[in-house]
Amino acid sequence: MNRYSARKSAIRAGLDRLAPLARTVRMTARHLLQMLAAAANGRRRPDAEAPGIIRVNPAAVRALTERCRWKLSLPGSGKPGGSLTVPEQRLLARIRAERDACGRNNLTRTAAYLRVYRDRPELHWALLAHMVSRNGGWTMTDLRGEFLPHLLAEQQRAWVFGFLERANALIFRDAYPQLLLYEASLQARRPLFHLLPELGVSAVMRPLWEMFWEQPDPALLTIGLIVNEQHYIEERVVRNPAYRKHVVDTLFFQMQSLLQLNQVVFPYDRDGECRLAGLTLESFSSLHERIEVGKQLYAILFCIPEVKEGVRRFAFAKRHTASRADYWPHLFSPVRSGVPPRRNQLRERLEGHRLMPGAGKLYSPSLQEAWPDRPVAAPERGDWFRELAALDYWRDIRTPDSCDMTQAFGSGLKKLELAVLAGELFV
Repeated sequence: MNRYSARKSAIRAGLDRLAPLARTVRMTARHLLQMLAAAANGRRRPDAEAPGIIRVNPAAVRALTERCRWKLSLPGSGKPGGSLTVPEQRLLARIRAERDACGRNNLTRTAAYLRVYRDRPELHWALLAHMVSRNGGWTMTDLRGEFLPHLLAEQQRAWVFGFLERANALIFRDAYPQLLLYEASLQARRPLFHLLPELGVSAVMRPLWEMFWEQPDPALLTIGLIVNEQHYIEERVVRNPAYRKHVVDTLFFQMQSLLQLNQVVFPYDRDGECRLAGLTLESFSSLHERIEVGKQLYAILFCIPEVKEGVRRFAFAKRHTASRADYWPHLFSPVRSGVPPRRNQLRERLEGHRLMPGAGKLYSPSLQEAWPDRPVAAPERGDWFRELAALDYWRDIRTPDSCDMTQAFGSGLKKLELAVLAGELFV
C-alpha cells in the first residue's frame, strides 16, 4: 500500500467511526424534537411536524407561462432594442455604477442585498440572497482557515476561491440591477422593466417583474430569481472548462459531501444559544439540485417564524466579515493565536460543535485578511431561457422535515479535523 492509499484508508476509517454516532445523534434529536413539538401544542420548531408550505398560485403560473410563450415567439425577444430617452440612459448608467461599486467583493455584495431587503421587505429574495452570500463568504475564508490549508495546496485553494468568487459576483451582477430597477420603478410610479434587456437580464424576468408590479406575489418572483440566477451561472461558471478541470472534477470537490463542506446555514438565537438552520447541498454541480435546495432554503427562511425572526435579528445586528466568528465566537476566532502549528503538532480539539477543555479556538479569518479583491470580468453573453420547461420549477414548496443543522455542522467540522490529522488527502 503506497503512502497516498494509506492516508486515504486512515481518513475513511476515521470517518466510518463517526457514522454510527452521527446516525444516533440525528435519530435522537429528531425524536426529541417531535416530542417537544407535540407537547408545545403546535408551537413551531425547525424540525416540527406538519412543515409549512409556500403556496404558488396556479393561475399566476398559467399567466406567466402564456406571457413567456408569447415572449419566446417574438424574434429577438429579450435583446436590447429601440431608442432610449435621456432619463433612461442616465438611470441605466446610475444602476451600472452602483452595481459595480457594490459588487467589489463578497462583503459589499452581501451588504447591498441586506440594504435592499431593509428598504423593500416584499423582496424576499434579497434576504435569502444575503444569507446565502454570507455562506459563500464563510466558505471563501475557510480556504485560509484552520483546516483546509492542511488539505489543499495553495494553487488549488486559489482555484476554489476563484470559482466561489466568480459565482457570487456574477449572480450579484445579474440580480442586483433588477432590484435597483424595481426601486426606480417605485420612485417613478410606473414600471420600467422594459429596460431589463439593456442590463443583459434574461427574457423570463421581464414578465415576472411586470406581474409582481401588477399584483405582488413574493413566492412567484423569488422562485423566478432562484431559477434564473442558477441557470445564469450554470454555463458561465459551473460548466466552464477551466473550473471543471481545476475545481468541479477534482477529488476535493467530489468529497465535499462526505466531509460535509457544502452546508448552507442560517444562524438564529434560541434560548440564548446560536442555532443553525439550513440544508446540505449534496452536489453543487447539479443545476436541478441547486434550484431545489434554493427553494427549500427559501421555505425554511420564510415559513418558520422562529428562524425568520432570528435570522433577521442576526443579519441586521451582525455585520458580515466572512469570519465564522460572526455567529459562533465560542468556537472560532478571526485572529490566529501564535504561529500556525506544524502537522506533527496538531491535536484533536473538537467535541461536537464545542471545543475540548483547554483547546484553543479555530482560526477563521475575515475576508479582508484572507483574500484581496479581484476585478470582476464581464460575463459571457447569452440567454439561457429558450423553452418553457423551466417553468416546471414553479410549484408549492414544503419546508424539509429536518432543517436543524447545529449538530450536523459540528459533525462536519469533526470529519474535517480527522481528515487533517489523517494526512494531506487532497493534495
